[in-house]
Amino acid sequence: VQLQAYGGGLVQPGGSLRLSCAASGKIVSINVMGWYRQAPGKQRELVAAITSAGSTNYADSVKGRFTITRDNAKNTMYLQMNSLKPDDTAVYYCNSRITTMPPPRIDDYWGQGTQVTVSS
Repeated sequence: VQLQAYGGGLVQPGGSLRLSCAASGKIVSINVMGWYRQAPGKQRELVAAITSAGSTNYADSVKGRFTITRDNAKNTMYLQMNSLKPDDTAVYYCNSRITTMPPPRIDDYWGQGTQVTVSS
């Protein structure tokens, strides 16, 4: 199983970016999918997560600005980031809890990070 994240870049404060994360491989089902971020000198933190049923939760710092969605048919997750602030600058990682076969097992997978830089 591989997770491929893309969509990062340089944006001015107040701007928008859309991150995508696509899962591929011998996937039976994907439970929770989430975006994490890690800024220099800081611990990795959860930004947003979404279940297979579409339930979501967000870090307080991004509520009202970021929206997480997923396309179950494409095994893909998105993070729409609006009203970006310099504090949003970090490497963003996608994570998914995936069931694979054979044999049946559930594991957490991480994508490679994608850099988001918010600066004027």
